Amino acid sequence: MPIETNEIASKPLPQATATAASSPPVHEGFTRTFWRALTRFDSSKLSPYMALRNSIGVVLPLIAGFALNMPRGGLVVASGALNVAYSDGSDPYARRAKRMLSSSVLCAVGVLCGALSGHHNVAAVIIATVWAFAAGMFVAAGTTAGDLGVISLVILLIYAAQPLTTNQALISSVLALGGGLLQTALSVALWPVQRYEPERRALAVLFLELARAAEQPLNPTSPPPATIHSARAQEALTGLDRERSVEAVRYRALLTQAERMRLSLLMLSRLHLRMRRESPAHSSVQILDDYLKKAAQALQAIGDSLTSGMPAAASKEILATCEAYTQRLREEADSMPATFLAAVTKDARFQMDALNGQLRAALDLAAHATPIGQEAFAKQEAQQPWRLRFSSLLATLRANLNLQSSAFRHAVRLAAMVAIGDGLERVLPWHRSYWLPMTIVLVLKPEFTTTFSRGLLRIAGTIAGLFLATALFRFLPDSVAIQILMIFVFTLLLRWVGPANYGIFAVAISALVVYLIAITGVSPKEVIWARGINTAAGGALALLAYWVWPSWERTQVSERIAEMLDAYRQYFHTLAESYARRETVSEAELDRVRLNARLARTNLEASIDRLGAEPGTTAERMSQLNALLASSHRLVHAVMALDAGWLHTATVPARAAFHTFAADVEKTLTLLAAALRGTRVQLNEFPDLREDYHTLVQSGDQKIERYALVNVEADRIVNSLNTLREQVMEWVRAKDLA
Repeated sequence: MPIETNEIASKPLPQATATAASSPPVHEGFTRTFWRALTRFDSSKLSPYMALRNSIGVVLPLIAGFALNMPRGGLVVASGALNVAYSDGSDPYARRAKRMLSSSVLCAVGVLCGALSGHHNVAAVIIATVWAFAAGMFVAAGTTAGDLGVISLVILLIYAAQPLTTNQALISSVLALGGGLLQTALSVALWPVQRYEPERRALAVLFLELARAAEQPLNPTSPPPATIHSARAQEALTGLDRERSVEAVRYRALLTQAERMRLSLLMLSRLHLRMRRESPAHSSVQILDDYLKKAAQALQAIGDSLTSGMPAAASKEILATCEAYTQRLREEADSMPATFLAAVTKDARFQMDALNGQLRAALDLAAHATPIGQEAFAKQEAQQPWRLRFSSLLATLRANLNLQSSAFRHAVRLAAMVAIGDGLERVLPWHRSYWLPMTIVLVLKPEFTTTFSRGLLRIAGTIAGLFLATALFRFLPDSVAIQILMIFVFTLLLRWVGPANYGIFAVAISALVVYLIAITGVSPKEVIWARGINTAAGGALALLAYWVWPSWERTQVSERIAEMLDAYRQYFHTLAESYARRETVSEAELDRVRLNARLARTNLEASIDRLGAEPGTTAERMSQLNALLASSHRLVHAVMALDAGWLHTATVPARAAFHTFAADVEKTLTLLAAALRGTRVQLNEFPDLREDYHTLVQSGDQKIERYALVNVEADRIVNSLNTLREQVMEWVRAKDLA
C-alpha cells in the first residue's frame, strides 16, 4: 500500500499514501467511469485488526513520550511506527517481518539523509532527485518495493525541509527506527494468520468437486461439472488481481489448471459415453473407466493438499498409473481398425494426455502452495545465482534501466518533478512548503487515471480533512488526552477504511497530520492553511506532468504480451541451440536474453496494472490477463530451470526428438505473438506439443540426469504453452469482438 507521512512539530513526519482504484483513456462514458473510480469503495481491502494494531503502535510512543516529559521524541517514534505500518500485511510471519524491517531501516536512512542534506539547498535537491529516480525504478520490482521507495522519499523531503545538527539527525533516525521496530513487533506478535487461506479453501473445494465429477457418469441435461464451485473460486481469487507475488501467481495458475481440467473431464465423460454406446464390452471402455477413477484420486489428492496444507501423498504413484492407462489406450487405438470407435478412442487418448499434463502441473503447484512447499521454494530460489532468480530485485532493476521500460520512464518523470518541486520549495516564501514536493510524490503514479483521480481526491480530501480538524478543535476540549484519542481514531480510520477509498484516506491523513503537529504546541490554524495551499500546488504540478507525458495501455497491452513471448522464445532458443550443439553459450549472450525476458515481463506486469486503472476495463478482461500472466510465469520458470540445471549436469548428445520439440515450442510462441499482433492464426496451425513430449520421453535413457531434467521441464513447458494458446486465442477473439 502506498504511503504518507506525518510530521513532527518542528521536524515533520511521514505521511502515507494508499491504494486507490481508478480508470483511463478518453472515450465515450469517460466522465461516468472516472466518477465511479473516484467514488469506488473496495471493501475487500478493509482490515480492522491490522488497523487496530497499527493504531496502537502509533499511540503508545505518544503516551510514553508525554509520560516521560519527552513529547517530541515520542512523536518521532510514533511517526516511524506510522510509516512502517504501511508495510504491514496479513502474509506469513517471515515475509512480513522482513518487509517491515526493510521499511524501518530505509525510513531511518531517509530521516538521516534528509536531516543532514537540508543545510545545503543544491545538495538537498540533488539527493532528493536521485532518491526519486530510485523510488520510481522500484515500481518495476512490485508494489511492496514501490511503496517502500515512496515512503522513504516522503520522509527524506520532510526532514530535508528542517535541517538538524548531526547529533539531532542521528537521534531522530534511531528514534524513527525504534518506531518501525515497535510496529513490526506488534504485527508479528498479534496476528498469527495464514494469508491466502480463503483462496486456498475455495480452490480445494473446486478440486474436490472435480474429483467427484470425474467418477460420476455424464448427465447430458446437467450443467458442466463443478460450475458453481468454479464461479465461487473465481470470485474468491478476484482479490489477487493486483498482486504480483509468487504465491498469488501460483493460486491463479491453479485456478487456470482447474478450468482446463473441467473441460478435459467433460470431453472424456462424453467420449466415455459414446464408447459405451458403440461397444460397451470393448476393453478401451474399461481402460477409460479405470483412468477416470485414478484421475479422481489425483484431484482428490490436490484438494486434500490444499485443505490440509500438506503435500499430496502418493501423487507420483497415482500419476504413474494414469500414464500407464494412457499408454494402454494408445496401444489399443493403434491396433484398432479404422472405425468410429477407433476415432473416438484416439480422441480420448488425446484428452487423457492433456489431462495428465494438467494433473502434473496442478499437483506441482499445490505442493508449492502449502507452507512446507513455500519454504522449500524460497530455499531453492535463494540457492540460485541472483541473475537466475525469478524475483531478484537487482536483476529486475538492471533489466529496466532503459527507455523501453515503463518503470524507467516513470522514474524519469518522478525525478524531474521532484527536482522542480523541491527547488520551488526552497525559493517560495510559503510556510511548510515541503508539502509541495511531498504531494507530487504521493500523487504521481505510473498510470494516468490513478494519477488524476488520486490528485483530485488528495486535493479535495485535504481540504475536507482540514475543515474537519478545524471543527473538532473548535468543539472538543483542548487537552493532550483528547488529542491522543483523536490521533488514535484518525489512524484507525486511515488504516482501516483508507485503503478502500483514497478520498477517505486523504481526509483522515490530513486531519491526523494537524493533530500530530498540534500536540507539540504548534497552532492548528497555521498548519491548516499551509497544508491546503501547498497540497493544491503540488497536486496541480503532478497532474500537469502526466498531462504533458501520458501513456495509455488499452492499445498497448497486446503488443506487450507479444513482446514478452518473443523474448521468452529467444531465451529458449539460445538455451536449446546451446544444448543441441553441445556448445557453451557465452555468459554475455545468456545474460542479454535473460535481461530482455525479464524486461519484457516487468513491462507487461506494469502494463496490466495500468490497464486495470483505465476506464472501461472489465473485471473479466483483468482476470483473463492475470491468468495469462500466471501461465507465462510457469513457462519461464521451466526455461529458467533448464538454464540453471544444465550448468550442473553432464553434457550428453541431444535426442533427435528434442530438436522437434524445441522447434515446435518456438513455432507455438511465434504463432501466439503473431495472433496478438493481428495475424489470423488458426488452431490447426499449432503443433501438437503433447505428442512431441510423449515422443521425447520415450527416447533416450531416462536414468541420464540431463535427459531426466529435460523431460520434467518439457512437461511444464507443454502444459504452460497449451494453456497460453487457449488464453491468447480467447484474448484475441474478445479483442476482435470489442
